[in-house]
Amino acid sequence: MPDNFTLAHQLAHRTYRAFRPEPLPEATINTLFEVARWTATSSAMQASSILNITDPNLKAQIAQICNQSYVAKAPLLLIFIVDQYRNNAITNDIGHPIETAGLPSRFFQAFTDACITAQNVVNAAESMGLGTCYLGSILNDIPQLVQALKLPQLTFPVVGLMVGLPDQDPGQRPRMDKSLRIFDNTYTVFDDYAQAIADYDVICEAYYRQRDPKIETPTFSGQLVKRLSAANPRRELILDFLRAQGFSLPERADD
Repeated sequence: MPDNFTLAHQLAHRTYRAFRPEPLPEATINTLFEVARWTATSSAMQASSILNITDPNLKAQIAQICNQSYVAKAPLLLIFIVDQYRNNAITNDIGHPIETAGLPSRFFQAFTDACITAQNVVNAAESMGLGTCYLGSILNDIPQLVQALKLPQLTFPVVGLMVGLPDQDPGQRPRMDKSLRIFDNTYTVFDDYAQAIADYDVICEAYYRQRDPKIETPTFSGQLVKRLSAANPRRELILDFLRAQGFSLPERADD
């Protein structure tokens, strides 16, 4: 491990799903929000926002959407969102209405901002000895989530995040060799991917069998087939939900 404190935490990253019940100090939460506020943002437009979910009933509803009961127990539950509503409202209120807030480029600008902000908050939380867990599962039922959070047009949920004091030691899930993910200048295509990940499959099998000796698909390649074969039909409607939120994505590329 490096001597740099933050780097040590980043290299030791793992996902926690069980947290101690005590709430986080207000000063800690405010520090995380200040980190979010000062995160890099495209063209300084600050086109993302965070919802801090403190209502227990709303937490329970989000946990049901996620199909993950532990979400309701998160000491700090944050939802990062695309937010082109605010900037569009500002231009309207100063007398300069602009019809570009719903363009695909604006959506992806704000989406990237939200992702960068979420990761910055994770880095800050881990540097304070806290555990985190991203929740892509908030997208299991986007219309229900939009309604629950009262999201206006030109906003869209990106990812959820649980933060708290860890109450488990889940171990660190193995990662594939950097040669498969980091390339110089141009994309590298391997002649035989099964062979390229053979050693990684062995490492993953040992990890998964330690967690659950009865697991049926302990290798990375097995997990890949299992997950890619089990698409969530509701998530595949994401473009329809984006349009419903006011983003003008074309039906086809040539529209």
